[in-house]
Amino acid sequence: QHITCVSMSITAISSLLFVSVGLSTILLATAFDSHLRPFVGTQRSKKAINMSGATGFIGLGIMGEGMAGRLLSEGVAGTADKPLVVWNRTGSKCTALKEKFPDANIEIKDSAKAVVEACGVTYSILSTPEAAKAVFDAADGVLAGVGEGRSIVDCATLAEADMQRMNEAIVATGGRFLEAPVSGSKGPAATGTLIFLCAGNKALFDEVAAGLSAMGKASHFFGNEVGAGTRAKLVVNSLMGTMMAAFSEGLNLAESVGLDASKMVEVIGQGAVASPMYGLKGPKILAGDHAPNFPLKHSSKDMTLASAMAKKAGVDFTVNDQAETLFRKAKEDNELHVADEDFSAVYKLVQKESADSRKK
Repeated sequence: QHITCVSMSITAISSLLFVSVGLSTILLATAFDSHLRPFVGTQRSKKAINMSGATGFIGLGIMGEGMAGRLLSEGVAGTADKPLVVWNRTGSKCTALKEKFPDANIEIKDSAKAVVEACGVTYSILSTPEAAKAVFDAADGVLAGVGEGRSIVDCATLAEADMQRMNEAIVATGGRFLEAPVSGSKGPAATGTLIFLCAGNKALFDEVAAGLSAMGKASHFFGNEVGAGTRAKLVVNSLMGTMMAAFSEGLNLAESVGLDASKMVEVIGQGAVASPMYGLKGPKILAGDHAPNFPLKHSSKDMTLASAMAKKAGVDFTVNDQAETLFRKAKEDNELHVADEDFSAVYKLVQKESADSRKK
């Protein structure tokens, strides 16, 4: 009986130990679930957030430099968990941006592809259709980096067909596309007062609202059909070009008939034809200051695209066509060399042609 008792006691103790160990295991598992697993999950989530939180920027020229700077200064990008990832054809522009914002989290990549791969959303603004096509189609270019979860916002002024081609290629790889050409020049880019003329993916338009707000004073959505934003931009820029051509002829006429051109700029600014552009450019034109905010060669390009758009639509665009001819002649003039100067330098061609006419 004593042996039986001892045996039963040992069995009871073993059972208790087993229950105790089992209970400890359950308690440990519960503790892991309650405390450790959320911690591990948070670490993984943070990594994912860092990846999707990165913003890309391709093209740090006259416009892109100011736009990228606004994303940084407004805290939309460049923070610890939201790096700004950049690439430019001239690498020194990337270095200069990093030096200008030494405290910002800026990552420089060696290709456009690498930027797109690292970011959920990438902005791009390149100077010409040729440059945009080269960077987009290159083996290490934009398209090569696009896939599921990658979105491109293109802010350049291109032909409507260029935007549509990029959209189709990006969507085919699982990405999203928003055309967002900007109305404005170097100054508005630096001060965040651009106007975005957008079309394409509406969900993407809504998602990048903070970025567009940091870089601009207004954003307009013209619908899901890519190309509508470009059409709007060409209407705006063709009007701006014709206004500058007319203004140049008016100032030249005033001087030619013995009027004080500075006084005439003042008069124009007080009447119904007053324009912020006239008020800004008038004094600079008369002072011979044509430092590029919007290069003449780019204005010429936009007016040529607008003429082609009007012709395709069967619309008479005579005034713009005449101004487009004037800008093209100024761009190609081998004596003036104004292609890289501000578009206000078309005034120099107006003066030159007037002087030539008086000699005849």
